[in-house]
Amino acid sequence: MAARAERVHIPGPDGITLQAELFRPDSPRPVPAIVALHGCGGAFPARDSQWREIFLAAGHIVVFPDSFGSRGLKSQCRVHDRIATANGLRRLDALATATWLSAQIGVKPGGVVLLGWSDGGSTVLAAAEMRPDTSAGLIRGMIAFYPGCSVAAGKSGWQPIANLMILIGEADDWTPAAPCRRLAGQVGAKLDYISYPGAYHDFDAPVPVRVQHNIPRSRNADHSVHVGGDPVAAQDAIRRVAGFLAGLK
Repeated sequence: MAARAERVHIPGPDGITLQAELFRPDSPRPVPAIVALHGCGGAFPARDSQWREIFLAAGHIVVFPDSFGSRGLKSQCRVHDRIATANGLRRLDALATATWLSAQIGVKPGGVVLLGWSDGGSTVLAAAEMRPDTSAGLIRGMIAFYPGCSVAAGKSGWQPIANLMILIGEADDWTPAAPCRRLAGQVGAKLDYISYPGAYHDFDAPVPVRVQHNIPRSRNADHSVHVGGDPVAAQDAIRRVAGFLAGLK
């Protein structure tokens, strides 16, 4: 039986109310919690439900905030100048959601995990940088699936506020692996970098590989990108994420 969503409303930046779905495992004790951040297309039911069930089975509370729908926005994948960017409003959304979640009954003390896919992964990296509005101890770990790493890799001395895992496909032509590989070399032990040869963007999603067009951030001259699942890479990612989360408990 699929888990039932608890629809919640979270105080966000600039007076916005973030709409979100919260899922709780069946546990009598406080459990670790995860903030799961969507990509530029918004909710991705096939991928979201897969990971939701994995997290619940492992005993984690998980919340999926909607940065776009909460602002009346639809998919932003083909929008060049976005209102809610990873380094701007989405970062603030992530921190606001983490603050709200950490205060909920049934959440284990010690901070929450930030996890995101694509633009959500880029948001994780933005939230990973220590800034004046970052609360100490709020984030205990971070997982970024195929993020854009260029901004972080371009900052000398960039270090995450907690242990970080990046998972990306070597064939990704939307958010290329090279900047993330460079970032891993700069950061060192606090960043666990995992790449998958031949895998594209959305490699962990249980959907066939397809081509999308008119993507402004594409690395291809015709603005196309490849997206879709790689079952072998996905299974390895599931194993590695489970190990990362277990190490944070």
